[in-house]
Amino acid sequence: MIYKDELTKAMKILAKDKKVLFLGQTVGYKGSALHESLEKISKSKRIELPVMEDTQIGISTGLSLQGYIPVSVFPRFDFLICATNQLVNHLEKISEMTNNEFNPKVIIRTAVGATSPLYPGVQHCSDYTEAYKLMLKNIEVVKLENKEDIVPAYKKALKNKKSSLLVEFSNKYNT
Repeated sequence: MIYKDELTKAMKILAKDKKVLFLGQTVGYKGSALHESLEKISKSKRIELPVMEDTQIGISTGLSLQGYIPVSVFPRFDFLICATNQLVNHLEKISEMTNNEFNPKVIIRTAVGATSPLYPGVQHCSDYTEAYKLMLKNIEVVKLENKEDIVPAYKKALKNKKSSLLVEFSNKYNT
């Protein structure tokens, strides 16, 4: 199996949980490599959103507080930066701010953009994993560098009581 096959397998495992919903850009429509791993998932579990990253994390947090497990999809890590306010100041801190009355759980899926066969430009292929590890203490940040790590990491994120940020690598999808 190649990297992309492992991602597809992991998404099928997540989708089996009745509380899981997938939301974000290219969740319902083609446009990124991440979409291919969701094509076998029922459309009733996928919510396509416009480009509104900050709002997307806010929606994901709200869904989580209502008992869902949102898998919030950001096709490019570079644009997750636009959601950093909601991620760092809200999702990260809600448990602490509410004395553990509210404990949202969101699985955030993003990818470092591919640099070949075409170079997409500097704002589409950066890796900010280490920066997010420094900012996030209550959200587990996982770099998926090896295909063997994908399914176990997503299974752990599903079972984990806290939120997770999983970083994929588009250059590896076909390897």
